[in-house]
Amino acid sequence: MAPFDKERKYMTQTVMICAGGTGGHMFPALSLAEDLKSRGCRVVVVTDKRAVKYTDGYDDLNVNVISSSTLPSGLLGKVKGLFLLAYGYFQSNRLVNKYAPNLVIGFGGYPSLPPMVVAQRGDIMTVIHEQNAVLGKANAYLAKKADRIALSLPEISSLDEQDGVRAVVTGNPVRSEISALYSHPYNTPDTDEPFGLTVMGGSLGAKVMAQNVPQALVSLPQELKSRLNVTQQCHAEDMDEVQSIYDDAGIQVQLAPFFDDVPEVLKKSHLVIARSGASTVSEIAIAGIPAIYIPYPHHADQQQKVNAQSIAKLDGAWVMEEKDLNASTLAARIESLMLSPETLFRAAEGARAAAKPEATRKLGNLVIALLKGWDKNA
Repeated sequence: MAPFDKERKYMTQTVMICAGGTGGHMFPALSLAEDLKSRGCRVVVVTDKRAVKYTDGYDDLNVNVISSSTLPSGLLGKVKGLFLLAYGYFQSNRLVNKYAPNLVIGFGGYPSLPPMVVAQRGDIMTVIHEQNAVLGKANAYLAKKADRIALSLPEISSLDEQDGVRAVVTGNPVRSEISALYSHPYNTPDTDEPFGLTVMGGSLGAKVMAQNVPQALVSLPQELKSRLNVTQQCHAEDMDEVQSIYDDAGIQVQLAPFFDDVPEVLKKSHLVIARSGASTVSEIAIAGIPAIYIPYPHHADQQQKVNAQSIAKLDGAWVMEEKDLNASTLAARIESLMLSPETLFRAAEGARAAAKPEATRKLGNLVIALLKGWDKNA
């Protein structure tokens, strides 16, 4: 592959966006794709098969699926993972040659690794975007050769000082419908008014929420239970049991395996209980909703805990670790908040203070500045 001349200008610039197939990687990637398309860029997306469900409704988006894998424990698992990554590299090489991108940006996850490595070896400009407070494995590997490192949070302890000079804090891009909530006021509930509680479990958390949240709410005093209007994400196999618990307690609830209308759900929420993945934390902060975060405990770098603490230190959320979680402690926290409108009011402002509603535009500006040659030096 011929080296890429960073000084060349094209009438239509092509940007290749690479991301893992989870919502945490795809939501910011798709937000940037829409921004760049509105600026006249040609956008190509590279991801894995898991992401297909997130691209529904993006009919005009050029999405390419490649092979990818983590590197699990055990010799056989590692050999299989390396084979899939090698095949993904072969596929990525063909895609880069086919589309000749002017810039390639990676949003983390193993599927972003092969096309980003191809781009860096071909001397194509690369940017990595890190959603979490700790660099993921793929981004940590790519950071040394990236032209720019876009961060969601200003404090990334895992970023080397030498790489830090190329870092820019843009925030974490969210969908336009979510960013519009930044100007939507938080309607503080009085102690005798209906109370909207939203439970967002995510694929790694719905089971924990299904086991603890209903029991916590059932144990609340009757005057608080009668105020509740619960919207809860729940695995399909748990729905009947959870619904029965709420029905027996006379608590209004709407259960669903997946929320299609997150902006509308957040508008009606006075408190959110959720895992603290990067996209979830970003969206709730922009909406200005107080939250109880229960970080996923099994990441080696504890990235979700650090994400949650970044909001909690601004008094916009409370962190409850899963090892300490039970119905009694959760009920006590919910009860104290339902009886303290002032605490909720101040927490809503704390959450909003941590928000970066213009993250998509800022990241788009960074890409354009690099494409135009206006941002040559860190």
